[in-house]
Amino acid sequence: MPLRVKWFLSASVGMMLVGYGLCVFSEAGHLKHTNAPFLRWFLLGTYSLIMVNSGLALFGQAVIFRMRIENRKMIKNILKDRDKKYKKTLTITRIEPPKTEV
Repeated sequence: MPLRVKWFLSASVGMMLVGYGLCVFSEAGHLKHTNAPFLRWFLLGTYSLIMVNSGLALFGQAVIFRMRIENRKMIKNILKDRDKKYKKTLTITRIEPPKTEV
């Protein structure tokens, strides 16, 4: 899978998981304050924290993928500029025949 696709998918899914986890966390907080059974809001809150942390981890991986993409672009441009520089300085314009002594 290309790096750009990995970046796009992990960034998108990561942000969705963070949003979903925060919504579930809000619901768990609401259940706690409405005197719902302990196990219900505790498990829902734990699930929401797992979702938020998973989303943050995926988004962090997306940042790593994006940096790899940018580094590849930068290295490619540096190598291209270096090749242009050396092609200009190393070209031979004319070959002169050897001089003979009389």
